[in-house]
Amino acid sequence: MTRQGQIGFSQRIRLEWLERTASLVLAGNESKAIQDALQDLLADKLSIGGEAIRGNREKAITILMKTWVIVPDGLEPFRDEGLELLKRLPESQHLALHWGMTMAVYPFFGQIAEQVGRLLRLQGSFTATHLQRRVREKYGERETVYRAARRTLRSMVDWGVLSDAGEKGHYQQGPVCGVKDKAVAVWLAEAVFRSGGAASANLRSLCDSPCLYPVRLPSIPRHDFQNHPRLECQRQGLDQDGVRMRV
Repeated sequence: MTRQGQIGFSQRIRLEWLERTASLVLAGNESKAIQDALQDLLADKLSIGGEAIRGNREKAITILMKTWVIVPDGLEPFRDEGLELLKRLPESQHLALHWGMTMAVYPFFGQIAEQVGRLLRLQGSFTATHLQRRVREKYGERETVYRAARRTLRSMVDWGVLSDAGEKGHYQQGPVCGVKDKAVAVWLAEAVFRSGGAASANLRSLCDSPCLYPVRLPSIPRHDFQNHPRLECQRQGLDQDGVRMRV
């Protein structure tokens, strides 16, 4: 099964946990030390007193490690660039980078984000029931899909990109973060490309993808990809630019 067909992101993950994980990587810690630090961080937050080998704490740590530490094959250069951007930008702008990295590693997260973005554009708010219906059309009528989608939604609320809209199970848009740094914008466009898993994609569609609903990207001209190490952008038709992986 390809990563696009897997779930993987099955726990409620807080933004500060991702921030802590990335900071441990940037500090030069080895994988085992990072895992131990995350165990300490989450000891009083998840699976308190539990003895299950794969409890919620262990599953959350797996997600955190896979996002910024032990990423899927082929994503290492993308991860390394994301870490460099984290190092350069103030923490107040880190949300976009955690968002992009999570989408690239977990296409299921990106699919939830895309459906949320579409619903917000269409009607300004949505219900969890409506979202679940759309997700199950793609991933099937499984209890694991339902639970993972629910926990992903609650993660998005925790991150501040969604808010509860009064009645239980109703959601509305959170604040939108404007991205001004062109390097971050190009990196996020790559995150959308990798999350979707297509061989090529339209540049305008990437930048305006509903899965980026928490951020607003500037327009990215084709020449910004001229020296990109992983992607190339070529003219397709009169006013369309296509993006694909470099051979």
